[in-house]
Amino acid sequence: MTSEPETRTWTPQLWGILFVLGGALCLDALDVSMVGVALPSIRSALGLSTASLQWIVSGYVLGYGGLLLLGGRAADLLGRRKMFLIALAVFAIVSLAGGLVSSPALLIGARFIKGIAAAFTAPASMSLLTTTFPEGPMRNRAFSVYTVFGASGFSLGLVLSGLLTEVSWRWTLLVPAPAALVVLIGAILLIPRGENVSRAGRRFDLPGAATVTAAMLLLVYTVVEAQQAGWGSARTIGSFAGVAVLLAVFGLIESRSKDPLVPFAIFRSGALRRANVGAITLFGTYVSFQFLITQYLQTLAHWSALSTALAFLPAGVVVAVLSLRMGGLIGRFGPIRLAAVAFVCLVVAYAVFLRAGVRPDYPSVMLPAVLLIGLAFGLGFSSLSVAATAGVPDAEQGLAASLFQTSFQVGGAVVLAVVTAVVDARGASKIISPAATLSAYRPALVLITVIAGIGMLVALSGLRRRARMPDAVLDVEPEAVLEAEAEAVLSDKNAAV
Repeated sequence: MTSEPETRTWTPQLWGILFVLGGALCLDALDVSMVGVALPSIRSALGLSTASLQWIVSGYVLGYGGLLLLGGRAADLLGRRKMFLIALAVFAIVSLAGGLVSSPALLIGARFIKGIAAAFTAPASMSLLTTTFPEGPMRNRAFSVYTVFGASGFSLGLVLSGLLTEVSWRWTLLVPAPAALVVLIGAILLIPRGENVSRAGRRFDLPGAATVTAAMLLLVYTVVEAQQAGWGSARTIGSFAGVAVLLAVFGLIESRSKDPLVPFAIFRSGALRRANVGAITLFGTYVSFQFLITQYLQTLAHWSALSTALAFLPAGVVVAVLSLRMGGLIGRFGPIRLAAVAFVCLVVAYAVFLRAGVRPDYPSVMLPAVLLIGLAFGLGFSSLSVAATAGVPDAEQGLAASLFQTSFQVGGAVVLAVVTAVVDARGASKIISPAATLSAYRPALVLITVIAGIGMLVALSGLRRRARMPDAVLDVEPEAVLEAEAEAVLSDKNAAV
């Protein structure tokens, strides 16, 4: 844990490092938002079936979510800078290849490899940030700027995708290549060499890495394929059983390993557990909500892809503007309170949209919901990021970052698959009447609201724990609450030893 007093100042090099790390996050958000709008054009150009088309998105998620834990540990043990540069180079090359291929299999393969590259850049980037900027106001401010890049990338991707798709869908896949090259050059020039990687007496836990990676890959694959195979089919049930067996074997390996891939003691931190549950519910419900509303606007209201993208744009603008203030807000109120407020906004946003009718009412229904979602993400992402990494030793920052990001990616895949299954069970794809289609969507919208409500209850539980903290802890900066939890974890561990 970084406990030294904050004596560093914001030098031009620190700003440069932050812009490089933020650029990597922007790149990931840009790629995800651009490809989604281009899918119909890709389907027509390559003659893809619906099952094959969804793998352009799912292949990326499979590689990303399946290897994040491995990517995070590799950053800790092999060097954050090294892993960041190698993965960025692979991301750039595969982006170029993906935009040039004409074979569906090669395109899906490129998306899978691109997801693997992102699984190594994301935890390396976040752990570089947390080890470069010490806990306290400096890290809070760094995370607020970092979030701006993510929000800006997603918003820019929505607008660019609508424009570039009019020219050619290939441009939506090619644009990330030069962007990744720019970030790579900046990283080589600005991120200092000579990183202190403590590997004395430590080994890379290959058996643990193999089993948890296989478990994550199989989990994401099973969830994605369950819509076609059937949730009650023998294949789906057998795959989930396989996931359970792999996770049990992983737990056995980790409990006996002298240098485990995932030290289970890290989960004793209540702040980290709440942050990961928050990541699952925040991103999972938003991805599902965006999927449903995109279908709602384009299928029922016949909006264009660009109009649909612009409808979501206010949320990205709110996140970008609010993120600039998050450093001061976290320093004043603490990440626990802000995360609770974020989830209240999220639940209200989804509840507001339950009033939607067959004809979209943008001013009084959609716009308030979109603005509240933007407020929830603006407050929630930075707060959860700080909570997930606060009090974690530098040697475990890559692990903490990868756990947090795995929750985002796997949570998004699982919640979206469940929500889609609910929609399909109601027969939305077979109903012609707009009113009946909207009626089929409503149970899924209720489910999204309920899942967000679970996230809200978990976030509020953090406030109750904070209320029980000793006055001596609450009198200092809000980060000290998280540090107190971490110190309690260490005390428990020492007592056990």
